[in-house]
Amino acid sequence: MKSQKVLTKQNTSPTRRDFLKASTAITAATVAAPYVITSTALGDTNTPPASDRITVGHIGVGGRGRGILNGIRSVPDAQSVAVSDCYRDRRDMIAKVIGGESYQDFRDLLARDDIDAVVVATPDHWHVPIAIMAAQAGKSAYVEKPLGLSIDQVLACQKVFNEQGVVFQYGTQQRSLAHCRQGCEQVRRGAIGKIQSIEVVCPNGGAGGITEESDVPDGLDYEMWIGPAPMTSYTVDRCKPPGSYWIYDQSIGYLAGWGAHPLDIMVWGCDADLSGPIVVEGTGEIPSDGLYDCVYNWDMKIQLGDIPVTFRPGADSTKFIGEDGWIDVARAKDRNAASDPGLLTQSLAPEQNQLVVSNHHQANFIQAVKNDDPNAAVSNLNDAVRSDIISHLCDIAVRTGEKITWDPKAQKLVNPSQRAAAMLSRAMRGPWTLPTGDA
Repeated sequence: MKSQKVLTKQNTSPTRRDFLKASTAITAATVAAPYVITSTALGDTNTPPASDRITVGHIGVGGRGRGILNGIRSVPDAQSVAVSDCYRDRRDMIAKVIGGESYQDFRDLLARDDIDAVVVATPDHWHVPIAIMAAQAGKSAYVEKPLGLSIDQVLACQKVFNEQGVVFQYGTQQRSLAHCRQGCEQVRRGAIGKIQSIEVVCPNGGAGGITEESDVPDGLDYEMWIGPAPMTSYTVDRCKPPGSYWIYDQSIGYLAGWGAHPLDIMVWGCDADLSGPIVVEGTGEIPSDGLYDCVYNWDMKIQLGDIPVTFRPGADSTKFIGEDGWIDVARAKDRNAASDPGLLTQSLAPEQNQLVVSNHHQANFIQAVKNDDPNAAVSNLNDAVRSDIISHLCDIAVRTGEKITWDPKAQKLVNPSQRAAAMLSRAMRGPWTLPTGDA
């Protein structure tokens, strides 16, 4: 395996698009100049010129990764040019589809200076390490949820992206659904009055999974797939769903893997989590048999300042209960509901502080990259950090059996036990480390 490339240089060099724009301008001004600009680079009526296209590399092209790939390819201003995956058949197949290059090692993709942005749709334990390396290489990143394997990872990611000033888009695509935005916008505009409580539900995890060792499939780079997680034997259930979501070495389960969606809606609809200390307590089951060992059947009671929140397994929704009514925001439009149904269809006048409007999650990301504007991404990193930390606090509370208190302004635990404090970070298998650039 290669030693890890730690890329800490600030992104101050001219970008690929800067160079192409300059070349095109020179060619237009000097007809006889010896430059060759291909028809592909100039674009046509349906495709912008290369200088106006965002080139994208895709890291992880399993089921979810291919879904995002299709979304990126539907955006005229984007061009998918490279792919990396630990499975040879996947990466080679997608490389043929996009007419690009395939890489077994994602670091070779990140080393290309002709790629503007990357999609990180790997298993959970790779999200933050790859995202940080991408940002340090000057590339914007669309990162699947959940965010990090620990709170320290989440905060490190926030630090590096803020330093680099590149765009981050979180894979919480419900923010690009008009009915979810309508519900959250109404809550923020006070349509149901002051928030009294919030109820969050998301699909449950589970137990099971085959533990017997099996041969690693031909074409799978298992060493790279495991990466910074503890090395262990391959089993047929480890590297595919639900194993890739429900094994604690690689994830914290659906507390974050699915919880990311309705918890993100809670953050989008109100700032209760910023109103005071976050206090988390509750129960859950941790399987002792089988391969899967993440928390499931949880029953969490969360206090966000003076607002009580419940978080339990169920469908997928966030119910805001106010002093004048309630709004229940769900992914499925026909499950959205409100005490006054008219709130769900009422036209809203533009306001200065309204939520970012996006009707296509991948197109919103590409436009934010084109504009070099991290604030234009509808699922920005600071909000991702807020919701992901709540998932981690739930995991810590269940595993320690303790009431956990978090200071959202200082971004640290309040008077934690030794055991709780130890859960803020995870050891990474060498040679991998969090490449934050800190000495």
